[in-house]
Amino acid sequence: MDDIILRQDIIDELEFEPSIDAANIGVAVEDGVVTLTGHVPTYAQRATAEDVVRRVKGVRGIAQEIEVRPFGANRTADDEIAKRALNTISWNTAVPKDSVQVKVRQGWVTLTGKVGWHYQRTAAADAVRNLAGVVGVNNSIEVKPPASASDVKKRIEDALKRNAELEAQAIRVDVLNDKVILKGKVNAWVERSAAERAAWSAPGVREVEDQLTVS
Repeated sequence: MDDIILRQDIIDELEFEPSIDAANIGVAVEDGVVTLTGHVPTYAQRATAEDVVRRVKGVRGIAQEIEVRPFGANRTADDEIAKRALNTISWNTAVPKDSVQVKVRQGWVTLTGKVGWHYQRTAAADAVRNLAGVVGVNNSIEVKPPASASDVKKRIEDALKRNAELEAQAIRVDVLNDKVILKGKVNAWVERSAAERAAWSAPGVREVEDQLTVS
């Protein structure tokens, strides 16, 4: 796809998304790789902007350089953000009780601890990204590996075959301990994301290395 056309499609999609203010977001495209610049008032809008770009057809990669600039001169204190983060995580039934620790420095939230599944790790990060004053989230929560490499490989391959968005035979899955490596070709960025989700869906996966190419 022509980069100029792709850039306009991305701008239109960002403006169409009601949950973000795209007025101060810059978009540059080179060979299908999108660079996002500018600033937004919340970390949630920064994350949403990236999600919006991922779903645009023709996107082959994203460089995220958007800055979070909270409204007003009075920023939320780090200790207050930490308290709210702990409360929000504790209310989330997807996250095991007392499994996550929170540290906040200048608005950056760092999450640590151990959980059994990747969706629990993701749920903890999602719970705090909408909090006032948060400018970034560093998710360092570990996933405990309860399954064997062969079991993980089979679960992922089965998940790929069930996914209507993917041509599973074009994707190769390698498992090294608790790390999954995806190789092969997909037709669009959204298919690449779907393959990653399938890989993360297996229990015990702590890392996914995506070597898939978008043709």
